[in-house]
Amino acid sequence: MAPGVNCDRETAEACRLAGASVETVHLNELLDGRREILDYGFLLLAGGFSYGDHLGAGAMLAAVLRHQLFDDLQRFVEDGRPVLGICNGFQILSRLGFLGDVALIPNASGRFSCRWVPMEVRESPCIFTRDLARLELPIAHGEGRVVVDQDRVDSILPLAPLRYLDNPNGSVADIAGVCNEHGNVFGLMPHPERYLSPLHHPDWQRRSELPPAGLRLFQNAVSYVRRDL
Repeated sequence: MAPGVNCDRETAEACRLAGASVETVHLNELLDGRREILDYGFLLLAGGFSYGDHLGAGAMLAAVLRHQLFDDLQRFVEDGRPVLGICNGFQILSRLGFLGDVALIPNASGRFSCRWVPMEVRESPCIFTRDLARLELPIAHGEGRVVVDQDRVDSILPLAPLRYLDNPNGSVADIAGVCNEHGNVFGLMPHPERYLSPLHHPDWQRRSELPPAGLRLFQNAVSYVRRDL
């Protein structure tokens, strides 16, 4: 976590419920050497407004990571360990270049959007979305519009497993999340850590079956890490 990150507790709880042993690490602990990224099996960049989103969403934290911790991050990814960036974390991963040629800009509406959105899962190498078909998750962002150069759209679509069914921000091709070619790095704008129990869904009293789809993404990652233990 870092200054302005505000979804770390929910994200940590999601990992615990998925069966992981969790440690919340502040950026300063990595910068001064008290903690090492490579000591862990699963890295999450939680949502929020890191450094107040000064200079752009996720820009300052991405700059710190690029200049002081990039080599460890790159090795972590190359080792095949899972990395999940949620909302602000997605913005940071895209700025660091781990998700190809995608960028995130202000919503087409020009307004902050906070609501539940339905999505479908497309075939991809993404380890986080395995065995999922459709799901609903809440969004809360003002800069969540995924954009890609026109001549690069076709190459990004196979790496975009999560697509909006009701596009809330104008993202190209309804993209809600993007993974890398190996599927172990995934960034998404919706918040899976906010749907860990059927009671979290606004229609929990009206619908008889509401599996907590958000939790499934974390369970998939934890299972992936354990396969090598």
